[in-house]
Amino acid sequence: MSAHCENGVTGNLLRFYGIELSEPMIFGIGSGLFFFYMPLIKMNGIPVTSFRPLPGVIFKRVTSRLGIKVKVKQFRNEKTAMHELDILLQQGIPAGMVVGVYDLTYFPPAYRFRFNAHNIIGVGKENDTYFISDPIMEKIEKIHYNDLLKTRFAKGTYKPKGKMYYIKSVPETFDIKSAIIKGIKHTCRDMLTIPFPYAGLNAEKTLAKHVRKWPDKLGERKAKLYLGQVVRMQEEIGTGGAGFRFLYAAFLQEASKIMNNPDLNEISEQMTAAGDLWREFGIASGRIFKDRHPGKEPYTEVSEMLLNIKKEEEIIFKNLNKTVKSL
Repeated sequence: MSAHCENGVTGNLLRFYGIELSEPMIFGIGSGLFFFYMPLIKMNGIPVTSFRPLPGVIFKRVTSRLGIKVKVKQFRNEKTAMHELDILLQQGIPAGMVVGVYDLTYFPPAYRFRFNAHNIIGVGKENDTYFISDPIMEKIEKIHYNDLLKTRFAKGTYKPKGKMYYIKSVPETFDIKSAIIKGIKHTCRDMLTIPFPYAGLNAEKTLAKHVRKWPDKLGERKAKLYLGQVVRMQEEIGTGGAGFRFLYAAFLQEASKIMNNPDLNEISEQMTAAGDLWREFGIASGRIFKDRHPGKEPYTEVSEMLLNIKKEEEIIFKNLNKTVKSL
């Protein structure tokens, strides 16, 4: 099991081939920490907020930085997608898949909504039943052919289009230190230097400005839905809490030992503190959409909290960028 599905699938596929890496290490090497807010793109009628890059990116970056050869495919034809999965399973090759969670029949009803970026592994098949290793479930699950097909070709935002990926070969050795450095540099670049108001730290500032205006612009009910979706993505959609900040802090702590660099451990503590700030924002936002917030200007208050998070994280990532350049 894992805090985040793509980390879990990547780790479990690597483990199948004898490579043991912790979830935080996979997340850090894969430059999984990101922030993206795009008001023009909507999911379920609400602007998209993401605390991670696009699905599949973590797997691609981790395997590339470790010198692992993989195959990634998307399909136009549904039957072809299922047939190629069957061939891999017959050969004993586990296959990662990107799916929508709404039609995952083994999911509890409360977790089944229109979200098309979940990762699972197909590990076997018997007649029309597939055996699935899902990193957020405790045991191997089962799903019928028709249901798996439906969820692999789910409709809506970010259609998975039958996306499937698997490992072709692994090297005898790999340079973990080099992979760590590349992962950290990429994350710092994404958070600090993208000249676009909807990505990285700039996106945190943009979201803060928009949150302040939501009640007057959208009305109270819609403003609550918008704010609730931000918190949902931050705390519930496989982030491990606080928008992956705690997970990334664990990565920096582990990297500090491998690189023999105490500065990384100190920045890990700063990242944990940033995660606490995100949690406080989530709690305050929860009080708003439950009508329990004590303040007179609740949306202004949470907007200021976001601006403070942006300020603190800018210091953290600049320190991290400076440190990684010295490694």
